[in-house]
Amino acid sequence: MSAPDLNVIYADDVFLAADKPAGLLVHGDGTGTATLTDAVAAHLASAGRVGVRPQAVQRLDVDTTGLVLFSLDPATQPKLDAEVAGRDMRKVYLAVVAGRFPWAEKTIDAPIGRDRHDARRMRAAGAGQGKPAQTRVRKLAFKGGRTLLKVELVTGRRHQIRVHLASLGFPIVGDALYGGARADARRGEEGLLLHAYAEELAHPATGEPLSLKTDWPSRLGASWSPVDLA
Repeated sequence: MSAPDLNVIYADDVFLAADKPAGLLVHGDGTGTATLTDAVAAHLASAGRVGVRPQAVQRLDVDTTGLVLFSLDPATQPKLDAEVAGRDMRKVYLAVVAGRFPWAEKTIDAPIGRDRHDARRMRAAGAGQGKPAQTRVRKLAFKGGRTLLKVELVTGRRHQIRVHLASLGFPIVGDALYGGARADARRGEEGLLLHAYAEELAHPATGEPLSLKTDWPSRLGASWSPVDLA
């Protein structure tokens, strides 16, 4: 299967940042389905960089959209990996939940572990269980029965934002795995309304501070615009 078109946010000799669309895997799953990695490789080949093998240093769920970083240089990849895994890199997401989110700002500090009853799911675990997980949430706007949230990851556990918001009773719109009917299923055709919008990091080769962000994600709905971030 051919690779999809690629929206490149940033690229140099060391790494590349791409804006992943919904429904696309970052890595191959053995089925031959086209992936974001395929799209990055095709982009590099079209630019004459045939021998470069892109390595994704971040993962997004298949239905989550937004920024994914790829290392293009084995010599600097360990430093990029360390930045992604550490707490110095700022990672900002936008999420839409059904209903009126009651907190202006909230830090969710709840360990996350595997759901023993469903291998697909993670869960907010009790004290002493799971791995430490912390998410910062700020309410941006409420319109049409939905709330737009700005979400910052302090840690990076699997499904962290989805699990933490669902644990408060506000699953992300379109999240059938964690929300069911509470996730505004009447409009579920929009998909999962979670987008990796911006990242701040130090360049892995030069140390230069970089601020990366995607275009405003129109898939979150016509009710929202960049003015809501102010």
